[in-house]
Amino acid sequence: MTTLHTLSSGSEGNSLLLSCGDTHLLIDAGISCRRIKTALSTLHLTADDLSAVCITHEHSDHVCGLTTLIKNHPLPVYASSGTARALCERIPGVAHVLSTADTPFSLGTCHVTPFSTSHDTRQSVDYRIDTPDGSVGVLTDTGYVTEEASLTLRGVALLILESNHDVEWLSAGPYPYYLKKRILSERGHLSNDAAADFAVEMAAAGTQEIVLAHLSRENNTPVRAYETVHSRLSAAGYAPRLSVAPRGEISECYCVEGVPCRK
Repeated sequence: MTTLHTLSSGSEGNSLLLSCGDTHLLIDAGISCRRIKTALSTLHLTADDLSAVCITHEHSDHVCGLTTLIKNHPLPVYASSGTARALCERIPGVAHVLSTADTPFSLGTCHVTPFSTSHDTRQSVDYRIDTPDGSVGVLTDTGYVTEEASLTLRGVALLILESNHDVEWLSAGPYPYYLKKRILSERGHLSNDAAADFAVEMAAAGTQEIVLAHLSRENNTPVRAYETVHSRLSAAGYAPRLSVAPRGEISECYCVEGVPCRK
């Protein structure tokens, strides 16, 4: 069985764990190493059980725990060539464990396909992971859904999808103009409306479950994100399972087939 947990999801830090048999992939390490280990312990795992860390981009809310993690546990780290260069400039010793993730690669029972996103970084990517049980897609930290993302993610059973902000709330909120402009740009973050549009596209292609992620604390709420996406899906005649990842704590267990593994 393939399962997924978000360990943290939001501007304060992002990390998720996908497990398939003895293969355990950590996607991003944007929380402290201690928090990562605590979350793994909750799932009856240790850092030594991790097969690799796949990094989406170099922003601190995606890599702040990586320095300590690889210092104590020299795990393989995968990143795009541009992100790899950025990591080498800021994390001592990372070059010794880095592998370039510009093309698909396999880790244990998982086949990982990176694809380009549009974010204000060197070379941001997200990932599709295919396992013997099915497929998972991750799409966060992108100003719009790139054509490569749309094509690569088509048909995944479970999608982790950014629903960062409500455009009206952000526009009328307290953020300085330059920050609003960055978030709303094509190299910023997906709004609730953009997430809703892509959710409909993915549901039409067969996606069974969508988990909304990377919500802004100041410019969104779980209720607002859920209602926006749910309304658009319903109007289009689709009803995939829909939920919102918690910001600062480990989520429930999601199965690739889309049925939450509740205990």
